[in-house]
Amino acid sequence: MTTTRSNRRRLSGEVVKASMDKTAVVVVTRRFPHPMYKKYVTRTKKYYVHDEQNTCNTGDQVVIEATRPVSKLKSWRIKEITRQAAGVGE
Repeated sequence: MTTTRSNRRRLSGEVVKASMDKTAVVVVTRRFPHPMYKKYVTRTKKYYVHDEQNTCNTGDQVVIEATRPVSKLKSWRIKEITRQAAGVGE
């Protein structure tokens, strides 16, 4: 019996800190209209993400996926790096 992981929750955001071992901090920004005033409101939230190979760098755009709790704060993992930060890897 095989199980697929396609139904797991995914978010996209930017890496703001990658100095910890196997951990990155990703900021996810969402915009939505205010229910009464209809003005667009921006909200951000930080997620601690498991990065097994330490591949992320500050400024990378990544897709994160929900997973079982890895530690006290980490319940997400890096699914893919969509865009690397400018100036990294030169």
